[in-house]
Amino acid sequence: MKTRTYDELERIVGERRLEFVFQPIVDVVRSEIYGFEALMRGPEHSPLRAPDALLSAARQAGLLVELERCAVLGAVRAFGALGLSGKLFLNASAPAVHGLAVDRGNVLFGTAVAAGVAPSRLMIELTEHERVEDTDALQEALTVFTTQDIGIALDDFGDGRSSLRLWAQLQPDIVKLDKYFTRDVHRDNRKVIILRTMLALAERFGSLLVAEGIENPAELAVLRDLGCRYAQGYLLGRPAAMPSEVIPQSVQEIFRSSKIAVLPSAPPRRDSEETVRRLLVAAEAVSPAHSVDDVRQFFGLHEALHAVAVVEDGYPVGLINRRSFLEQFAQPYYRELFGRRSCATLMNPAAFRVDLSVQIESLTAMLAGEDQRYLFDGFIVTDGGRYAGLATGESLVKAVTECRIEAARHANPLTFLPGNIPITEHIRRLLDARVQFAACYFDLNSFKPFNDLYGYWRGDEMIKLAAAVIQSGADPSQDFVGHVGGDDFVVLFQSDDWMQRCRRIVGDFNLRAKALFDAEDLQQNGFTSEDRQGFRVLFPLTTIVVGAVHVEPGAYEAPEAVASAAAAAKKLAKKSADGVHVRVAAVPWCLEGEPASRLPALAQSAGNNRAVC
Repeated sequence: MKTRTYDELERIVGERRLEFVFQPIVDVVRSEIYGFEALMRGPEHSPLRAPDALLSAARQAGLLVELERCAVLGAVRAFGALGLSGKLFLNASAPAVHGLAVDRGNVLFGTAVAAGVAPSRLMIELTEHERVEDTDALQEALTVFTTQDIGIALDDFGDGRSSLRLWAQLQPDIVKLDKYFTRDVHRDNRKVIILRTMLALAERFGSLLVAEGIENPAELAVLRDLGCRYAQGYLLGRPAAMPSEVIPQSVQEIFRSSKIAVLPSAPPRRDSEETVRRLLVAAEAVSPAHSVDDVRQFFGLHEALHAVAVVEDGYPVGLINRRSFLEQFAQPYYRELFGRRSCATLMNPAAFRVDLSVQIESLTAMLAGEDQRYLFDGFIVTDGGRYAGLATGESLVKAVTECRIEAARHANPLTFLPGNIPITEHIRRLLDARVQFAACYFDLNSFKPFNDLYGYWRGDEMIKLAAAVIQSGADPSQDFVGHVGGDDFVVLFQSDDWMQRCRRIVGDFNLRAKALFDAEDLQQNGFTSEDRQGFRVLFPLTTIVVGAVHVEPGAYEAPEAVASAAAAAKKLAKKSADGVHVRVAAVPWCLEGEPASRLPALAQSAGNNRAVC
């Protein structure tokens, strides 16, 4: 039985009452409109106005192919009537492609020519409302269009329906990456990794990538720097019945900017070999059938072992610690009374058991647990539940410490800011891009004596305050903030007003840090603590200083050289009156002590009496 919705749908399709809006697709490299995607709409005030409502009604009525065919042909006519330039992207599912190819594409070609749109400007954008069952048949149908120079695009790649097989077999000209992978890409390193992988794959397959769903400048800046050629989204232009062919000025400024985007920091890479297998000590075991005296003889033969596992049918049931065992065995008459008893009477049945495939980093909870007996006894290592060997508590502590040190090189555990490795990687990106930037090294004066006097908790609060103030003083879209360790921070500024930002950070921190001192110390404007020689000394209140290196293109070749120059500038900042020192690295003839009149205006604006090259 026909419904009112069915009748409405039949009228829309039969009377060509579909309306169309067009959303621009932008060429990021050339900073121009590459083409437009056609998006259908039902008649205004119709219950089927929304495209999802149209598609749902057509699917239920069995008119989906007819609706899509009407939409494709109608979009071509509307596009031609507007006289828009560039490519026209036409959405079509696999069944619709088959339907359009039945007559060798004559209706589509004729419609395009009549509308004044060359077939070579058309791009069939394959959408997967239904899963493609017969890829070979689809490929044959698409050949009808590709032989007439019509392009093929694969829509929403990565949304769970578009497959890598389709990409490989259909060899599309364009692959449109689902908006999930571009949304907040500037905050998610995993998405950066996926984008880099997709771009590399596109290059190998001979396709071009369109990043969909771009809604803010930071996303676009990251995509531009990653090398994505085309982009689409509300930031670049919303769907409109009469779209503009001019790229917004704010978007053009992003394209023209020489500044590189700040990529989100990567989590530390876990080495697949950093598992408990690394700690494994191959060791023979005993069984519950062995006596206490057997264990004494066992330890006599294996003097290097700290313990022995008790294993039954291949599975560990307990652990006997060497020292504890020998202390008991040395008691008078112990051998005579207990020597023939089962060794299981002396084992710890609740000993730790850890599989050799477990990541060492995941065992940090053991270190923080209440039961610390494993530090003395060691623990049992298993392989699929069966006994594999032993490990010592000492080796675990050492391995976890090494893992944490390595992790801290990627992200500081206190402030969660990027560590040495991401800092170095970003300096390399800046140097490779040959852009101007300022490498600024922030450090705290009198921090160690403060930490000694007030304790680690307040010391941590001081460091977290420094991190917060520095972050608030930087522009996250173009300034990279890193934490070298302890009370040392590095900011790689691309902001034009970086000098003012540095001074604002110094002023804000020095004011807010006073809240971490006791009233008595504030009153005397200093605090008494031990110096490095152990003498009680009055120290000034803790403040922050910054040594800056302004880097011009070509001034340095290696990130390490930039870091060394910034560290040298920081040492001079500690001696300066205002806590700020700028080192100019752009003028090779400049020597320390040259009059300010010979230095670039940038150095003079820093407010220092001298600048160093």
